[in-house]
Amino acid sequence: MAIPNFFVSFTKILVGFCLLCMVHKDFVVAGFEEVRVEHDTNEPLTNGSITTAGTGEDGRSELCGTDLSFLGPPYGNMSTAKMVCSPIWNTFVLRYHQREDNVMTIILSAVYTTGWVGIGFSRNGMMLGSSAMVGWFNRKGHARIKQYYLQGAHASQVIPDKGELPLNGIPPVVSLHGAMIYLAFQAKFEHRLGRQPILLAFGTRYPTGFHHLTKHDDKTAVWFDFSQASVLNIDTSQRKNHGILGLMAWGLILPAGAIVPRYLKHKDPLWYYLHAVIQFLGFILGLASVLLGIQLYQSMNADIPAHRGIGIFVLVLSILQVMAFFLRPNKDSKYRLYWNRYHLWFGRMALFFGSLNIVLGIQYAGAGDDWKIGYGFLLAITLLVVIVLETFSCMRRRRDKSNLPSNFQMNTI
Repeated sequence: MAIPNFFVSFTKILVGFCLLCMVHKDFVVAGFEEVRVEHDTNEPLTNGSITTAGTGEDGRSELCGTDLSFLGPPYGNMSTAKMVCSPIWNTFVLRYHQREDNVMTIILSAVYTTGWVGIGFSRNGMMLGSSAMVGWFNRKGHARIKQYYLQGAHASQVIPDKGELPLNGIPPVVSLHGAMIYLAFQAKFEHRLGRQPILLAFGTRYPTGFHHLTKHDDKTAVWFDFSQASVLNIDTSQRKNHGILGLMAWGLILPAGAIVPRYLKHKDPLWYYLHAVIQFLGFILGLASVLLGIQLYQSMNADIPAHRGIGIFVLVLSILQVMAFFLRPNKDSKYRLYWNRYHLWFGRMALFFGSLNIVLGIQYAGAGDDWKIGYGFLLAITLLVVIVLETFSCMRRRRDKSNLPSNFQMNTI
């Protein structure tokens, strides 16, 4: 069936218009937003079923006015008047003091029953590559506090006695006082800490043998400004949106669009329009994902070179594929064979590296099993569809071959 010229022209105009819309300066993607945490003076800090005083002026005085002498020197010798104290999340209260030589004394307290409590320092608000101080009391009541290097999301990748926190040799301390656990340590930083991503987490199960941490019951990431003692919430929805857009584009829509020309070529010209529309929709979602990734990089300093580099490479391949739509030669053109090969292999490379980048993104973000299961499900569905369509395609080819006349011979010239 011949393709109407006016339909082809209309499709190209529509694609071009949408592409211009995507790169127009007024195109807005939901970006990184910092939300200042306002502590409700009437709402108590809660951790499970345990409550403490509120965080208004009276609550702050009660939380921050505790005599710390039970910690022993040098932490217990410090005057509470010299230490900055700020409720930071749930029952977590952060006390700290920075000296002129950039040595910082940090004391974290939280309501404690069992398990462990930790505070981590991150470069970009993500778990991967962060270092954390974690304290707990074991079943025998013995105090434990260790630095951990957060190499990945699994328990086996949270490595004890490793990390990049520049502890200055003063032994860290963990102590119980009333219903609260206190973690105290000192570190000498190269520069005075200002606005810093902080990770906070707790688990109600004890660490296992060789001090391997159990899975946390809850966690959060905040920007904490040490110069002003202010808490800024990290809007993790932008990271999630970036992942969802990338997963939909490179994990579902673009692979589906690539399946169309392989198994629906006999439905001409339907396959062509389906392929063009589906791939362009996938390109839009992929471009939006890249724009969100750039915004996250600028706002959070989310410096993940491999993920960012592959993302840019895939974007370039995608743009070349869109350009190929406009440069598609006629069927009788001598350049059509070269165009077909170019379009086929550039598309395959884009799909391969797009899928690879999804895996890297899930790994670097420490997104957890839900994302892995979700992407695995998409891969399984795609593979199942390909197997079914390939089976039907083979059956159709055999049927067409059997319908040929018995004396039919191919012309070998």
